[in-house]
Order: sequence, then C-alpha cells, then structure tokens
Amino acid sequence: MKGFATVTTVIGQRMTAQVEGEIVIFLIGMRINRAWKIHKWIPVARAMPRMLRELEADSSSGFLGFHMWIGNPTISLQYWRSFEHLERYAKNASRLHRPAWAAFNRAIANNGDVGIWHETYIIKPGNYETVYSGMPPYGLGKVGKLVPATGARDAARSRMSSGVPSR
Repeated sequence: MKGFATVTTVIGQRMTAQVEGEIVIFLIGMRINRAWKIHKWIPVARAMPRMLRELEADSSSGFLGFHMWIGNPTISLQYWRSFEHLERYAKNASRLHRPAWAAFNRAIANNGDVGIWHETYIIKPGNYETVYSGMPPYGLGKVGKLVPATGARDAARSRMSSGVPSR
C-alpha cells in the first residue's frame, strides 16, 4: 500500500471498503513531554519513518499501509494482515524495531522525557463499517477494495451487520 501520502484521484460517489478476512489495526504514537531534551526525543522521532520505509519495501511482511499525523502526540495508524505478522516484525532482531526499542529502553525507559504508546485491534469480517465520499482511496478503502455504498451497503448498520464481504 505504498504512496499513502500521494495525492490520488478523488472518487465522487459514496464508497465502502471490502476487506477479505480479518485485519489488524495498530495505532502507535510518541509524545514529547520535555521538549528541551531534544537529544532524547529526536532518536525516537526518527525511528518510526525508518521502520515504515523498511516495512513498505517488504511485501511479505504483512504490513499493508499507514497514515501518519505529526504533532504532539505524533500518531501512526497502521494496517496489518494479521497479529502474527505484526508480532513477527516487532520481535525480529534483524529488523529495525527491536534495536530501536532496546535503544529507547536504554536511553529513556520510564524517565518521562518521551512517552510512547500503542494499541492493537484485531478486526473480524463484519465487525467494521466504512464510508468514503468525495475522497481518494483512504484507510481500509486503500488496504482493501472500494465498492459503491449502495443497495445493501447504503446504511452503516447494514454494512456493519452483514458480516459477509460484498462481491
């Protein structure tokens, strides 16, 4: 799902996302608590973009794409094929995450200079609904397939409760 930041064609009609199987949504963020300690938070801030580039370059990683918002906190919304893919990446010593995590723990740990957090959600088919209107492919609509939000897909309740991917 490369090019999430790339401007693409806007789709004028109401669309919804069709995703085969379950999907993992992973939110991760960083909060600068002591801005004057630049030497503490800059390494943390630089780590995530490097990891995202590494993941985008590896189609077998199970990483499907992301959105990122820069601020305080900075937040990355990520889409993964499965929790196993996410966990395999996080624990792999030859990938960028594990050494970055070890460096964070050595340099900052629990001193409060920089806060980090993450939340992981496993979404089963039929347990989500989406709608996009006047948008380029975005979010789950970029990860999966966009289909018109018409007929049985017109209302949020029917998109949520169907549990069956639209074909």
